[in-house]
Amino acid sequence: MQLYPAIDMKNGQCVRLRQGAFADMTVYGTDPAQMALKWQEAGASFLHLVDLDGALAGRSVNEAAIRSILSSVSVPVQIGGGIRTEAAVEYMLSLGVQRVIIGTKAAEEPEFLKKLVDAFGADRVAAGIDAKNGMVAVHGWEQVSGISAVELCRKMKEYGVRHIVYTDISRDGMLTGPNVEATRRLREETGLDIIASGGVSCMQDLENLHEAGIPGAIIGKALYEGRIDLRAAVERFEQRNGELCI
Repeated sequence: MQLYPAIDMKNGQCVRLRQGAFADMTVYGTDPAQMALKWQEAGASFLHLVDLDGALAGRSVNEAAIRSILSSVSVPVQIGGGIRTEAAVEYMLSLGVQRVIIGTKAAEEPEFLKKLVDAFGADRVAAGIDAKNGMVAVHGWEQVSGISAVELCRKMKEYGVRHIVYTDISRDGMLTGPNVEATRRLREETGLDIIASGGVSCMQDLENLHEAGIPGAIIGKALYEGRIDLRAAVERFEQRNGELCI
C-alpha cells in the first residue's frame, strides 16, 4: 500500500482543515518545503500536495511554495487544487510534478479527464473525488453536485483514468478513521487505484485499509499530531522483506 504524507497549503503555510472548513484551520508550519523534506527523510516515497487557495480560486495560488517543495525533495509529488485547464496541467507537469489531481472539473466536465489521459498518460493524471454522504462535492467542497462517487468513478474508468483520490469529507481532519467500506466498494466495483483520504488517525486505520485491499492512503493530521510514525508506517505497509510493495 502506497502511503502519501499530505501537505495542504494556504497562504504559503502548511495547514490542516476539519471537514474541509476553511474557518476551522490549524497551521502546522510556515515552510511547506521544510515539511516536505521532513517527510522524505522519514521515509516518504510519494508526497500529496493540496493548494487550498487554488481550490477556491480555480487556479494555482501557492506556486512559490510548490516550486520550493519540488526543488527540495527527490521523491515524486502529486498535487491538486484549482487545476482546471489543460494548460495548467501541462505547466504543473513541466515544473516536475509527477501526477496532477483534477477535482471540480472531473465532476462538472468528466470528458476533460479523457482529454488529459490522452494527452499526458494515465499515470500523470488522477481524479479527485470528494464526497459528502456519497455525493460528489466541488469548488473547494463548498458545493455538492448531483452525481454519486461510485457513478463518477465508473465514468472515470471509461475514460481511461487509473488513479482516484477518494475523500470522505465528513472524516477529513477529524481523526475518526477512514470510511473503509465506501472506499472498498469503489475499489471492488471499479478495480481502479483508489487512494483513501480523510480520517486516518492511527496504524490500525492503515491496517484496516490494507486488509480491505486499498492500494493507497493519504495521511495528514495524524502525522502532524504524532499519532502515526511515518517511518514505522512505511516499513509496515510499503516494504516487505526490504522491497518496496506498492
